[in-house]
Amino acid sequence: MTMPRDTPASRRARANGDGTVYQRKDRRWEAAGYVLAPGNTRKRIRVYGTTRKEALSKLTEKIAASNRGLPIPSAQGSVAAYLTYWLDAVAVHQLRENTHTRYTAVTRLYLIPGLGRKKLAKLTAKDVRTWLNQLRATCQCCTRGLDTARHQPLCCAAGTCCSKRLSPLTLAYVHSVLKSALEHAVREEEIPRNVARNVRTGTPRPRRFEPLTADEARTFLAATSGHRLQPLFELALHTGLRKGELLGLRWEDLDLAGGTASIRRTLQRTNSGGLTALPTKTKSSERRIVLPTPCQRSLEQHRDRQLQEREAVGTAWQDSGYVFTRPDGAPIEGSTLTRHFNTLLRQARLRRIRFHDLRHSTATLLLEQGVELVVIKELLGHAHIGVTATVYAHVRLRLQRDAINLLGLALRAPADTGNRPDDGNEPPLCAAPVR
Repeated sequence: MTMPRDTPASRRARANGDGTVYQRKDRRWEAAGYVLAPGNTRKRIRVYGTTRKEALSKLTEKIAASNRGLPIPSAQGSVAAYLTYWLDAVAVHQLRENTHTRYTAVTRLYLIPGLGRKKLAKLTAKDVRTWLNQLRATCQCCTRGLDTARHQPLCCAAGTCCSKRLSPLTLAYVHSVLKSALEHAVREEEIPRNVARNVRTGTPRPRRFEPLTADEARTFLAATSGHRLQPLFELALHTGLRKGELLGLRWEDLDLAGGTASIRRTLQRTNSGGLTALPTKTKSSERRIVLPTPCQRSLEQHRDRQLQEREAVGTAWQDSGYVFTRPDGAPIEGSTLTRHFNTLLRQARLRRIRFHDLRHSTATLLLEQGVELVVIKELLGHAHIGVTATVYAHVRLRLQRDAINLLGLALRAPADTGNRPDDGNEPPLCAAPVR
């Protein structure tokens, strides 16, 4: 008689509903069990792994999702069913809330109408390419019925198409959402390969930005003099911090005596939590930066002013702990900061730019001063130096041109420089180092 302890691990009895796990002839491990399927039915699924633990972990994850009422799609199901499952059961736990909201909008507006009816297992690269070409050439007013909802039709409903197309950046973003969803389907072994990766959409041109010149930056700083949020704008232009990072600064993050600031969070508005403190954009964005001397003085004055506001408000003061707050101590909305910024631009009679262009202005001015690219990367909190090099490639090309012109000046013949003999007493031609 065989005792339970003598039974091989691959054939031991498991509890009812836990499924089965066994080793195949090809030495892989296979786990099978019943889960909830679309249409409120149950189906038997199989998952595989190189070890028993890996296969069992995959099966347990699917059964747990099924117990929460999330149907597990099959490769025979539609693309729409899988996208819905992926958004509700996978992406919601891996993405920030605002990113998940954008993914959901892209799926609802473009992916499901274009590819939702196709079977997941039968989706081909040709299907994806055809759909992207149609999306690229189709007027969105006509496709989504935007014109019919207007009080005064301007496009198809009026008989003339406005030819409103998706921008290359939006098209690339839609394509990337599909690739992310299908990549997870490959990891779950629903499909053998990610067909969306075999379709090339071309690299869209990066979004153009208009950084401030040195003269414009000085004009802007002069316009902020006396403004309640002057230290914020001064800090933004001196350090290149993002809007959310500036609004998320707390007094405990600042070391005014040592002249440093720790960037630990970003303040953003979400649909579920309102104005919420979130982790930084990437791990590299969590950093420590040096505060310029003018910013240290401005922040010290701002702290004194905030204490006066706290005394004036009294019990109505909201002790949020943030450096930059409203007069009652509550956090500042990003839209409110943008409104103050646009007002200052008009008062200074400067061209209209985005608040984020202050960050680009910082990096551009630093590059023009010959600061090393790796230093700018650390200051801005980019994940990779390639991001910094790509975004500011046009600045580096201009600096290379200036350096080449300086070299050409040095290599001119003596006749071209005024036929003055070199007696060795004058210093050689030199310039600021350009990198």
